[in-house]
Amino acid sequence: MWLVSSLRAALCLLLAVLASHRQPAAAVVTLSTSSRWIVDPAGHRVKLACVNWPSHLESVVTEGLGRQPVGAISGMIVSMGFNCVRLTYPIALVTNASLSVLTVRQSLLANGLAETVGGVEAVVNALGEKNVMVILDNHVSTPGWCCSNDDGNGFFGDRDFDPNVWVDGLGSMATIFADVPNVVGMSLRNELRGPRQNPQDWYTYMQRGAEAVHAASPRALVIMGGLSYDYDLSFLAARQVGVSFAAENKLVFEVHWYSFSDARAWETESANEVCGRAARDFARRGGFLLARGFPLFLSEFGADSRGGDPKDNRFFPCAAAVAAEHDVDWAYWALQGSYALRQGVAGMDEVYGVLDWSWSKPRNETVLPRIQALQRPLQGPGYGEALPYTVLFHPLTGLCAVRRAAAVTTTLELGPCNETDAWAYAPPSSTLVLRDAAAAGLPCLRAEGPGQPARLGIRDCGDPMSTWRLATDSGMHVAVDAALGLGGGEDGGGGGGMLCLDVGTDGRSIVTNPCACQRGDGTCDPEGQWFKLVTSTRRVVRRPPTLA
Repeated sequence: MWLVSSLRAALCLLLAVLASHRQPAAAVVTLSTSSRWIVDPAGHRVKLACVNWPSHLESVVTEGLGRQPVGAISGMIVSMGFNCVRLTYPIALVTNASLSVLTVRQSLLANGLAETVGGVEAVVNALGEKNVMVILDNHVSTPGWCCSNDDGNGFFGDRDFDPNVWVDGLGSMATIFADVPNVVGMSLRNELRGPRQNPQDWYTYMQRGAEAVHAASPRALVIMGGLSYDYDLSFLAARQVGVSFAAENKLVFEVHWYSFSDARAWETESANEVCGRAARDFARRGGFLLARGFPLFLSEFGADSRGGDPKDNRFFPCAAAVAAEHDVDWAYWALQGSYALRQGVAGMDEVYGVLDWSWSKPRNETVLPRIQALQRPLQGPGYGEALPYTVLFHPLTGLCAVRRAAAVTTTLELGPCNETDAWAYAPPSSTLVLRDAAAAGLPCLRAEGPGQPARLGIRDCGDPMSTWRLATDSGMHVAVDAALGLGGGEDGGGGGGMLCLDVGTDGRSIVTNPCACQRGDGTCDPEGQWFKLVTSTRRVVRRPPTLA
């Protein structure tokens, strides 16, 4: 592995990058926690909608600076709706004097990466113009790609993971950035793993690391990941973390989630059954912390942005639905379209990146809206309506069910979730009623038959065609029993079987069709029919109707 950056130059570069994030409305405040929410000093929720931007690889320089000026990259971050960057770094950046052998420029040139030098000097000014919060994430000990069980960086006591050096390094980083206002948190360590991992050592050293960070930077959120590649926090159900600053409300937990955690199941089993099982598992391995009054930061999740990976195509709508249901803070993996140097390969492509290889535009325009749909808070302090209501969220597209933009309308279509209606629904089986339409007789949603638009009306709101339930293991097939409502056969053609909300052939209208992939078929893709009933308390703002 090349040691390609000087301690002084790399520290100056990182400090310049982060210190230049000055004066954003959300980023200059000190954040804390209030029960399961991250809040500002006024007590209003601040939802972290972050993107991961690596600085931990061989070059120890923030990725992408050889492809685009840093001002252009940071501008794209803002334009895509992210309010935060999870910026990764190796602990050796502040603990290993051998990194001072070469300057940044010399080492980049020595490794054939002269083009990466361009734009480095622009980092300070360009990022200073953007309103972006930063979470510093200690990704590895020695610079390089992460992760494997035997890479020496996995757990306390591994070859390259001296816990005492690590604690000192965390304290040094926290000291350096203690007065940088938009550095709102520090993640202690990425993806603990390997044969040495165990909960007892986790408590011993993670608590030490947390104390070191808080002592050096009391204003920062302290973010703790779990075991098994940040996949598992379930051990916290039996024993909570003990830190001296617990009363200061700075503790956040983080978890990761990718399709490859259960790749075989996503590829071969029923997507409805796998998604239902995965959602329950998410609650078991970390989601339970929300009910215990701690924020949960989904600090890495993502999918192949090219759209051709079957397991990711099934996984991501499920993960987006779970993220929306719990309204968690999150950081998408990843920003980068390519790497300066990864595992000895210059210019390696990153298919999970939201940007393309050249860092000039989004890799896939249809993927981005699914991420952006999760950026707005649905609940939390400062986002309170009189009563909670239900949103019909379509995770495959990142859109929601809204009334057509017409003066008089009885049909629905997919539209931006900030234009959603407030629905009333009582699980496990009830009508779907527009809560704000009392003057019009509380119109309910009704299935008219296969291939027909689902319509709003006041007639027969108690009959089977207006009584909706969640029909499959995914919890996202919103269905009526047409056999009871219309009579006839089982295929829906004459009016039998279950009819589910679906997207019409125009890609926009909301219709009902026979429910797809109900059980057991691993070759069937039901994601187009998935509608997640999500709870919100955010104020409803309807777009004005037109005469169209």
